[in-house]
Amino acid sequence: MLRAHRPLGSVMLLRNPFSACLVAGSAVPRGGGGSGRRSLHGSSSSSTWRKPELGRLKLNFDGSSKHASRRASIGGVYRDHEGGFVLGYAERIGTATSSVAELAALRRGLELAVANGWRSVWIEGDALTVIDVVRDRARVRAEEDHKLCEEIAALLPMVDDMRVSHVRRQGNRVAHGFAKLGHGVARPRVWRDAPPEELLRQLQRDAEGK
Repeated sequence: MLRAHRPLGSVMLLRNPFSACLVAGSAVPRGGGGSGRRSLHGSSSSSTWRKPELGRLKLNFDGSSKHASRRASIGGVYRDHEGGFVLGYAERIGTATSSVAELAALRRGLELAVANGWRSVWIEGDALTVIDVVRDRARVRAEEDHKLCEEIAALLPMVDDMRVSHVRRQGNRVAHGFAKLGHGVARPRVWRDAPPEELLRQLQRDAEGK
């Protein structure tokens, strides 16, 4: 599990980049570039996947780490305002903790947003502590987690208009499916326009609100 301290906080609208990571008592400096809107949802969590509004893409991400071997993989999916599949990704990341896998999945999703020029993104995952880190409600302590947080912090200002929310596992099943696929791929995979057949049914169920 991700070791984190959660300070008290309420719903926030941030105009500075994400800067919530701590390791060995040292904080990532606050302030700096990035004037985009950061709409950070409150503590309520949905059990179903929700469509983004017109003009925004939604990223759902997930990490998978096998308990015994710690072999880990990541995955994620971008969808549009109609629930249509835009892009999915999956890859193995070697051995890692579940928290490292979750953070790596988010980092990869943001890298793809930047590479594709997507500036309005709704980020959603089922790892509450990772979401709380982005919301500036938690601070990580493990060194590996902190390094990933710094890399995420460098990417977030490149997304001008960002929403963040937590979803329960049943609302994150497509991202979980991509993460599971990651265990079996020989090299990093990116699907565009057409998703893998294994996930077609769940993508359709999400789009129909089931």
